[in-house]
Amino acid sequence: MTHTTGTLAEVQERWYTVQEIAERLRMNPQTIRRWLRYGDLHGHYFGGPAGWRVRESDLEAFLEARRGTPGGAPGIEQDQP
Repeated sequence: MTHTTGTLAEVQERWYTVQEIAERLRMNPQTIRRWLRYGDLHGHYFGGPAGWRVRESDLEAFLEARRGTPGGAPGIEQDQP
């Protein structure tokens, strides 16, 4: 019998590649990899050609946190007062 962890929502959650995130934010993929290596952006490294993957919920949490900082992150719109 196989034991799986996580809820159905977690299993079905969208995962993004470094390239997809870089395109979405209009940034260099190396910047995304640096955020991942330093732990600024939470992701999972699968090694080889698969490389890094980031859950949609982790990406959204990262972006939300960046919206609240002065200057935010490039490519992330700031809320106007």
